[in-house]
Amino acid sequence: MSLIQPSSRSKSSQKSSARRTENNRIYAHPLPIILSEPSQPSFLCKVLNFFGISSVSDILNPHCQGVLDVATRSVWVLDIKDAVVLWQRGFFGKGDLSRSEPSWLARQINARKLAKKGMMTSEEVTAKRRAERKQFKLDRAKAMAAAAAEAETAFQQGRIVSTIYAADGTRMIPSAATWKPKDATQSDEDLSKVEEDDEEPIENMEHLQLTLQEAFFLLWNLDCLSILNPEDGDTLTLSQIWNAFHNIYIPSSTLTLSLDPPQHRRFDNPFLVNYVIYHHYRSLGWVIKSGIKFCVDYLLYKRGPIFAHAEFAIVVCPVYEDPTDQDGSPFDLANVSPFSWSWLSTINRVNSQVQKVWLPPA
Repeated sequence: MSLIQPSSRSKSSQKSSARRTENNRIYAHPLPIILSEPSQPSFLCKVLNFFGISSVSDILNPHCQGVLDVATRSVWVLDIKDAVVLWQRGFFGKGDLSRSEPSWLARQINARKLAKKGMMTSEEVTAKRRAERKQFKLDRAKAMAAAAAEAETAFQQGRIVSTIYAADGTRMIPSAATWKPKDATQSDEDLSKVEEDDEEPIENMEHLQLTLQEAFFLLWNLDCLSILNPEDGDTLTLSQIWNAFHNIYIPSSTLTLSLDPPQHRRFDNPFLVNYVIYHHYRSLGWVIKSGIKFCVDYLLYKRGPIFAHAEFAIVVCPVYEDPTDQDGSPFDLANVSPFSWSWLSTINRVNSQVQKVWLPPA
C-alpha cells in the first residue's frame, strides 16, 4: 500500500476545470451550420455506416441576417440571437463596444451590481490607476520645478538648502513609495444617480461587426448569412454583394453604396487580397482574427480566443510581377515596397514578446 496520498485539487484548479468544460460545451461547434445524424436512418445510411462511411442528412442552418455598412466597411448583425450563434460557432466578428466577444450588456449589468455594493469593475480600477499615475507624475514635476527654483534662489543668496527634504522633514519631491492619491469621495448626487439607474432596465446597445471577408465566407461558403441593403432593407444577391464589396474599396468622395459592376476589375483590390488569405486559413480549420494589436494583419487561433492565445501571426505582402500594374493601381496596398530591416525587427520583436510564431513573407 502506498503511503503517498493523492493531493486534493485546489479550488482554483476545480474552477478552471469547470470553466474549461463549460467552454467546450458552449463552443463545441466550429462553424455556424451543424451537421447531425438522422434520427431514423434509412437502409442506405445503415449500409454506408457498415462500411465506415458517415452519412449526414440533417443540416441545421441558422440563416442569420446582417446589414451592410459602407462607412465602416463591415456587416452589422443587429439581432442578438444571430450574434450569439456566429460568435459561439466559429468566433466570427467582434462586438462593436467590446474588444472581442460581444459582452457590453453583461459588463454593464455587472458594473451596476458592483456600484450598488460600492465596488468598482476591473475597467474602473484600471482607469483609476492610470489617473493616479498621471497625477503622481504631475505632482512630481511640480515638486521638482519648485525645488529647482528654491535651490536657484538659495544659490543667489549664498544659502545652502536641501533639495530632497523640506524644513519639516518631509520629502520635497514625492516618490512612488511615499506619494498617496487624494481620496475622491462619492457625492450624494452620484449615489442617487446609481439608485435611479438601478431601477431602469439596460438596453443592449451593442451589435456584432463582421469584416467583409468574414461576411463573404459565411455567405458564399456556408450560405448561413443574408446581407440587407441599408437603404431599402432588401436582401442583396450574391452578384450585388460581390460588386458592392469591390466598390467599397475603390476611392470615392462619397460614402454611397454602389451595386453596379466596378469599372475596372483589378486583382489587387484589397477585398480580394484579404479574402484570399482569410479563405485559405479558414478552410484549413484556423480561426483567423485581426492582428492590428501586434502590428500584423492576421492572427491564427487553433480553436479560438476563448481557449488559448494565437499561435501564428501573419503579414500580407502583395507582389506585383509587372511594375506597370503597380504604377497604374488606384489602391495603396501595404507592404508592397521592399521592407526595411527596422520594420522587420520591430514586428519580430513585438510578436516574440507575446510568444507568437511570425510567418514572414517568403
